[in-house]
Amino acid sequence: MKVLKFGGTSVGSVESILSLKSIVEKEAKEQSVIIVVSALGGITDKLLETSRLALAHDDRWRDEFDAIVDRHHRMIDTIITDTQDREKLFNTVDTLLEQLRSIYFGVYLIHDLSKKTQDAIVAYGERLSSNIVATLIKGARWFDSRNFIKTITKQQGHVLDVEVTNKLVKQTFSVMPRISLVPGFISKDSTSGETTNLGRGGSDYTAAIIAAALDADVLEIWTDVDGFMTADPRVISSAYPIKELSYVEAMELCNFGAKVIYPPTIYPVCVKNIPIKVKNTFNPEAEGTIIKEKIEGDHKPIKGISSINGTALITVTGLSMVGVIGVNRRIFTTLANNGISVFMVSQASSENSTSIGVKEDDAEAAVKVLNEEFAKEIATGAMYPMHAEGGLATIAIVGENMKHTPGIAGKLFGTLGRSGISIIACAQGASETNISFVVSSKFLRKSLNVIHDSFFLSEYKVLNLFICGVGTVGAKLIKQIHSQYESLKEDSQLLLNVVGIASSKKAIFNRDGIDLENYKELLDASENSDTQKMLDGIIGMNIFNSVFVDCTASKDVATIYQPLLEHNVNVIAANKVAASGDYENYRKLKDTALRCGVKFRFETNVGAGLPIIGTINDLKNSGDKILKIEAVLSGTLNYIFNSISETVPFSETVKQAKELGFAEPDPRIDLSGMDVVRKLVILTREAGYRVEQSDVVKNLFVPDEYFEGSVDDFWKKLPQLDAEFEAKRKPLVEKNCKWRFVAKMEVNADDTVSTSVGLQEIPLNHSFYELEGSNNIVTLTTKRYKEYPMLIQGFGAGASVTAAGVFANILSIANI
Repeated sequence: MKVLKFGGTSVGSVESILSLKSIVEKEAKEQSVIIVVSALGGITDKLLETSRLALAHDDRWRDEFDAIVDRHHRMIDTIITDTQDREKLFNTVDTLLEQLRSIYFGVYLIHDLSKKTQDAIVAYGERLSSNIVATLIKGARWFDSRNFIKTITKQQGHVLDVEVTNKLVKQTFSVMPRISLVPGFISKDSTSGETTNLGRGGSDYTAAIIAAALDADVLEIWTDVDGFMTADPRVISSAYPIKELSYVEAMELCNFGAKVIYPPTIYPVCVKNIPIKVKNTFNPEAEGTIIKEKIEGDHKPIKGISSINGTALITVTGLSMVGVIGVNRRIFTTLANNGISVFMVSQASSENSTSIGVKEDDAEAAVKVLNEEFAKEIATGAMYPMHAEGGLATIAIVGENMKHTPGIAGKLFGTLGRSGISIIACAQGASETNISFVVSSKFLRKSLNVIHDSFFLSEYKVLNLFICGVGTVGAKLIKQIHSQYESLKEDSQLLLNVVGIASSKKAIFNRDGIDLENYKELLDASENSDTQKMLDGIIGMNIFNSVFVDCTASKDVATIYQPLLEHNVNVIAANKVAASGDYENYRKLKDTALRCGVKFRFETNVGAGLPIIGTINDLKNSGDKILKIEAVLSGTLNYIFNSISETVPFSETVKQAKELGFAEPDPRIDLSGMDVVRKLVILTREAGYRVEQSDVVKNLFVPDEYFEGSVDDFWKKLPQLDAEFEAKRKPLVEKNCKWRFVAKMEVNADDTVSTSVGLQEIPLNHSFYELEGSNNIVTLTTKRYKEYPMLIQGFGAGASVTAAGVFANILSIANI
């Protein structure tokens, strides 16, 4: 025998109620079933709202009541096709509705609404819906649950009269019809016979009570989701149904905001070891979630995450609390006597402070009654006045396997800390099934996402990218990300979610991800932006696992690295400004990244996609010491000096470099050697030495006057250098040498460094001699690689390889 409960959404529309009919008729072919139904979706709230209007002597109660009548009439007209059945049902339903109208009119007239009357009013929702469903399903027999679900009054509330109820349930169903139809939620007082109820969500409880009393094979809860989810899917799009939960895990998730099942539901069936299945009325073929005593072959330490927003912490503190017996008893007794529920308690081992989690709506009342309870202690200074901190959210991670897995709490708090989320209070019981903690409400979404991602509850690891700059490098990067998206998702379970794209004047943001096929059109249609607006947009989004990617050469953009890192946003820069600028700022950025547990990466600052900076860091971190760096770091200059010949003069090679995209639009930037200076400064700093750009000795090959005036002036004057370069080139060729613009760093005896850049003659037997095209080359002489220096060589210029290097930096943050 099965008990099936259908919630308000399952009887809320024509589609859902017909799906219910199909599900029940299919089950009834196999065995006897008891069907428990809630009121039509939204009707209970309508009943309460109409009560409020009637009590306030507001004539709009009639409109609300008419809407209730119309809702039920339309449902009957649509789903009950047999004329005789429909007429009989209308008689039953209209009789109930007329009774309800009379009650509302009485409330309206006498301006009074007792709890007894309110209980009678809300019972009509289930009384109406259950009669409709009983008529819809041929052969179903309707039972009034008030005849066998009994309550007693305790502390001004209705509590199940367990012994009497179990006896009556067994008597009622001693002869089991094939299909029994029962209204959920409603009950009767054992003594007075007045209509009562089991509380909001009580239809689940009704079903569980019946299942336990009759030793059902299974209790099925039919709702509008595919089961218990790993987290709230409205917040975490990657949340998915949990296949199996233990009773304890389900109870913990229910108590902390997972509204799939009414919490008291679990206890009656747990005692009888009756499994609970949670199924979707709108997707009956879905597997759903099964809840039972033991889960075999389950190794995940965390099953799910639940949360309660709109919470407050009441802090009770005072020196008189230390070692004094009975303080906590007074706290909880006072709150209980005033109907205030506590869902979390955190107490320091010193006993001088206790933090209590309550709903934000209860915070003011809680402070008031506790201040009254401890008025004498507060007056003498032995305790401090209570205070409440609102605007908070409470999160719980749940899983019975946590007690078998060391380090869960450490990983949890470390993960949150690296994301810039401060924990205000936390609590964990000795059972280690639930770790609960409190954060600011503004960090709720971010907290849930980062936990879901870090504990492998998500199918994919997610990186949320903000890309600044859509020029040659930025555009290539976006294209590479788009082309690799599905491959990374399938092969590496990595989801690259581009949530922001900015140009020099425009910016677009979308936390769900930007369509990379159409980003240019979206960017063009967006509002004007600037660096500050971009920064505010990124920080305001407050999204987890966020990465800012700078594909510009902008000084203004480099200024926002510091606040981004302080807000736990990873920074990847193709922009050399920050890493080569003022040393103190460079050091501060590195230190901030380390302190905040995020990454500041700029591998492509030197050698485009070549692994130069990463190799230097690996050598240094493994205990080696960099003694000398010699490098050809300008692909542009290398192309120029490889291309110059008797028939191709110097000025022509510069033009070719620009046309091929190796040189900047203003090639004087390359010819000045300042780009190489910046790169040498970055390598020297990454090798562990302090250096500024002004410390580098510059031996340049283009006179200073060529850098004055406009770019047009430069192009006009440039051919004047051709004869001089040709005169120097001929003897160079005769000596079988080549020109290379070499950057050099060498450690002195006193552990200081000497740095220089300049044009050098490279002989045939030198490793720099055969450097082709726009390639870069670096030799690293270290304590370990002293006799035979390490050599790194490859394509060191161009948008595609630079974008690929940036892409590799992004993947390194995901540990791929």
